[in-house]
Amino acid sequence: MRVIAGRYRSRRLQSLRGVDLRPTADRLRETLFDILTAGNPAALEGSVWIDLYAGTGAVGIEALSRGAEMVYFVESSSRAAELILKNLHSLGIETRFQVLKQDSIQALHTFAANSVQADFVFLDPPYRMEQAYRQTLEALSDSHILTPASIVIAEHEKKFEPGVRIGSLERYRLLKQGDAALSFYRRKRD
Repeated sequence: MRVIAGRYRSRRLQSLRGVDLRPTADRLRETLFDILTAGNPAALEGSVWIDLYAGTGAVGIEALSRGAEMVYFVESSSRAAELILKNLHSLGIETRFQVLKQDSIQALHTFAANSVQADFVFLDPPYRMEQAYRQTLEALSDSHILTPASIVIAEHEKKFEPGVRIGSLERYRLLKQGDAALSFYRRKRD
């Protein structure tokens, strides 16, 4: 596993063994960021990210590498939260991030209470936790951390349908690659 592009390009990231820690594949991560930048490498400059169920931190680290101003890594596992810090420090990243060892729903309340607003929210629960997708997307749909321009991205199994509409969120793009898929959501425009 490596950083795909940007300041930390080609640098390696570490992972942990285990069923619940499934890092976003390099190829899928590359596709995700190609979509978000759409030919404009500076498109993510100054953005704020929330990486829910962060695991190794690969997606948030990729965002930092590509110019994100701030990334909040949310991970409930102590071992994974320590791994995220280890990966950040191995790249020499000392600022522009915060690692929260919390449940994702609890973290969303923490962000709202602290007036955090995100340009991008990425969620990637362990695939077996299908209920977590709906709960997290429902919590996001009601949250003040999203602006009208915020994009929510859910990585999930290709055969799993997290929902086309969840509260105020509406999927505007579905991308399937191998056994995985990415669902892109925005707030419905009235």
